[in-house]
Amino acid sequence: MKRTDNFSKFAPKKKNSAVKEAFRQEKKKWKKERSEAIEKKKLEIRTGVSKKSSTTAPATITVRKMDKTMPLNKYVAHCGICSRRDAVPLIKDGKMKVNDVVIVEPGFKVAPNDIVLFNGKKIYPEKNLVYILLNKPKDYITTLEDPQGRKTVLDLLKGITSERVYPVGRLDRNTTGVLLITNDGDLAQKLSHPSNEVKKVYEAKLDKPLSKVDFDRILRGVKLEDGLVKADALAYADPKDKAVVGIELHSGKNRVVRRMFECLGYDVKNLDRVMFANLTKKNVERGKCRMLNEKEIRLLKFMNSSFLKEKKD
Repeated sequence: MKRTDNFSKFAPKKKNSAVKEAFRQEKKKWKKERSEAIEKKKLEIRTGVSKKSSTTAPATITVRKMDKTMPLNKYVAHCGICSRRDAVPLIKDGKMKVNDVVIVEPGFKVAPNDIVLFNGKKIYPEKNLVYILLNKPKDYITTLEDPQGRKTVLDLLKGITSERVYPVGRLDRNTTGVLLITNDGDLAQKLSHPSNEVKKVYEAKLDKPLSKVDFDRILRGVKLEDGLVKADALAYADPKDKAVVGIELHSGKNRVVRRMFECLGYDVKNLDRVMFANLTKKNVERGKCRMLNEKEIRLLKFMNSSFLKEKKD
């Protein structure tokens, strides 16, 4: 990884050919989805199924009915309870029942007609998927509930949606910036799993200028207690103020940016996530949020699929 010296290079403009190809693929996928939807509607009409309105909110997509078995943790995610990863401890703690039997195996296969209970209440797969981009402020935590009564990011979403949603990944209490909140379990799993190496860009304000020696060490890799972590890119946000740096990485380790700098003797005064996947906080004020539109959602999913294909090739 070559050293960079301009923070704006973290989000370089794509080549025209790459942009055109991305939109061609997006358009092709959209046409296929539209064709499938039309054929499905024709089939419903032929079989006498009642019509339903196809008008939805900009960030709401109707999910196809489940027609096959799926792992219990995935089913829980589809019900909007939490992400697949967070569903695992809930299942192992015996909080899930399938057909009145306590199930502690996350991979247990749930059939379409099975009755699934969470804490004694029947749960159903979400009908509407919601995607919200939040510019997280300080002093809010990214858990759904807090025993200590601290403010959570869900407190900022009151009146935004009636669906049960949860954050994708986490930002610690004092970290600000881009946070995706959704009830799409599949997308949450893909964006959170370390193997998918989703890009994250942060701006860090340190208590002292970052030296050239430590700059290079961060690019080579810093050994933390849970393994080696290195930045994909690093730059001074302002050449005249080397205490402010931009750092790009794909690691999903807990508090990884703060721990990297602390390991080298720096105190992170402020940490702001300016990009997550292809999402930025542009035109979203601190503490405010907005729904993603359908184009953004399709592009977000397409980018992830494209990345996985490149890794396999």
